[in-house]
Amino acid sequence: MSLPSQPQAYGAGMAGGSFDPVSFIKRPQVILRIVSWVFSIIVFGCISAGGYYRDHCQMRDSGACGYGIGIGVTAFLLCIGFLIIDVLFDNMSSVQHRKYAVLADLVVSALWTFLWFVGFCFLTDQWRRRDDMKQYVAPHGHGKDNIQASIAFSFFSIFTWAALAFFAFRRYREGTSETFTTGYQDNQQQNQSSPYSSFPGSDASDPYQQPPFSNQKSGDIPDYQPPTY
Repeated sequence: MSLPSQPQAYGAGMAGGSFDPVSFIKRPQVILRIVSWVFSIIVFGCISAGGYYRDHCQMRDSGACGYGIGIGVTAFLLCIGFLIIDVLFDNMSSVQHRKYAVLADLVVSALWTFLWFVGFCFLTDQWRRRDDMKQYVAPHGHGKDNIQASIAFSFFSIFTWAALAFFAFRRYREGTSETFTTGYQDNQQQNQSSPYSSFPGSDASDPYQQPPFSNQKSGDIPDYQPPTY
């Protein structure tokens, strides 16, 4: 016997449920988001700490260090922003807002996959050609490990952001189930019902309600008796 499918909208159920931090941390996109966040810290942190010598980038071109720090810091901020969206996603009652959030995740993840690939190729090429500017290379290999670490984690970031783009694309393809749409429309119809409640015992479907005390017959009111003197 198969259980009925739960209503889904872009990978999440209907809004209103309680937040479970344990199940949230176990989600694949959340794990990848945290890993990408850590990788971005390593990239821009290593370049900032050991990428410069005599105020000049050791990777032959100062633009290489600036590029690595730029995409690393931006990726760091994007991961924080999308983690906040992931926390709020299950309580988004608007299907349209969920669609925009998933589309933004897909576009940004795909873009940063490309930027990390460009960054890896750029940093590797500039580090390989560093001998052309030996006067700006630190002696005794100072900063070498930092630069190589930034190049390595730029390479790893390609795969984490590509995986984020894949999960966002899969959520977008899932779309909205029919049961979720039906339940969402039913809730809207209930909220848009008539705000005027009928009197007890009256027919709620009758738009014309009789005023209070209308059933009281005129014969029931005692006649006025003038006082006798």
